[in-house]
Amino acid sequence: MSRHRLSKKGRYITWATTGVVAAAGAGIAAETSMAAGVWPAQKTYTGRAFDTCAAPSLAAMKAWNTKFYGAAAVYIGGKNRGCAQPHLTKSWVKSVNSTGWKLIPLYVGAQPPCQKSANPERFTASTAASVGARNAKDAVAKASALGMKAGSPIYLNMESYDITDKACNDATLTYVRSFTKTLRNATYRSGLYGFSSSSAKAIATAPNKTDLPGNLWYALWNKKNTTTTDWPWNPAQYTNHSRGHQYMVNSRETRGGYTITVDRNAWDAPVAIIG
Repeated sequence: MSRHRLSKKGRYITWATTGVVAAAGAGIAAETSMAAGVWPAQKTYTGRAFDTCAAPSLAAMKAWNTKFYGAAAVYIGGKNRGCAQPHLTKSWVKSVNSTGWKLIPLYVGAQPPCQKSANPERFTASTAASVGARNAKDAVAKASALGMKAGSPIYLNMESYDITDKACNDATLTYVRSFTKTLRNATYRSGLYGFSSSSAKAIATAPNKTDLPGNLWYALWNKKNTTTTDWPWNPAQYTNHSRGHQYMVNSRETRGGYTITVDRNAWDAPVAIIG
């Protein structure tokens, strides 16, 4: 499987298309056990979603509101974010949400030391915890500034790396745990986007589940619109509306006169609470 790039050429986002429901938990014990009286109810979306590198214009979003997609992932921040976001403002979020779209916040944080790519921000074994906490605080600030309220999820973008490199994998898990714990302390739900062969696999198969994300969005480009039949790991994991599946990439699509290259996703997981 080729690496899903952070650049403008390779990053596109999938939207979801069936109904929205409210659920109290976030899918695994670490988040479902959080104080129910304090945490806002989870806003869950089940259906088809898209991701694209730069948030489309409001006009494009209105034109694409054909019910084929019902949700869109947006890159809210991170030094490794691949595209400028001229349209992604608080007023854009409010307007898009009012037309019926659900939004999936994605943060491109620091990347592993063994990753073979030229990223502006990396962590090391010694800085993983501190960088994870700093990135999470920035992610919360960015989400809040866009009107994405407490209780919303933030999905950490972790690109492909060699998970057989134990030192690198241990550092990555330290970073992810620190990011996740800091999100939860700020009352934001945790998620991770990664590859079924590497970064998502590291989370799903980690023996110690402490402070790991409560939602897992896995890239497996098999063109199957499902979060269940091709789930690569223990079927008891991430079962409570906690899965996203990026199943197709670089799909050039035209709707209402607007052409956008997107990745397609099957979605059954939290989306942003807008207010």
